[in-house]
Amino acid sequence: MPEFHGTTICAVKRDGKTAIAGDGQVTMSESIVFKNNAVKVRRIYNGKVILGFAGSVADAFSLTEKFEGMLNKFSGNLMRSAVELAELWRNDKAVRKLEAMMICADETTMLIVSGSGEVIEPDGGVCAIGSGGNYALAAARALVQETKYDAEKIAVKALKIASEICVFTNDHITVETV
Repeated sequence: MPEFHGTTICAVKRDGKTAIAGDGQVTMSESIVFKNNAVKVRRIYNGKVILGFAGSVADAFSLTEKFEGMLNKFSGNLMRSAVELAELWRNDKAVRKLEAMMICADETTMLIVSGSGEVIEPDGGVCAIGSGGNYALAAARALVQETKYDAEKIAVKALKIASEICVFTNDHITVETV
């Protein structure tokens, strides 16, 4: 069974707003664009939390479902839910094999939850994951430093720049803001 990978997610927190943007490309193996309009950024927990995921598609959906379960269990506490998910990720043999990462945010906090079970609050209010993550991160940091654009505009522009460089990233962009 082929593996489906390839995406770029970029998050920017600025002026009390956080935006998470993701491209739409799903790549099969290393050479085939399987889908170009996938949605890998979504709202969960009654629209109060946004997240974007990268990695194996099935694994990312599984993690998203588990994360939403944690949010329900801990009354929407983002940090506690992310830490509990990371602990589950490290300790559960089935979950440990999931190959995905996600960025999640609510109105006050933005976190990266990694495949190694780490929870990271990014510096400078900017982060990115996935195939084109480094390109999007560099672009977003430059835009934060050199423009007055809002969080959403920076996240989208950073993804467009990444899509021009990374073959695993396209310019079909979905963005959510809290």
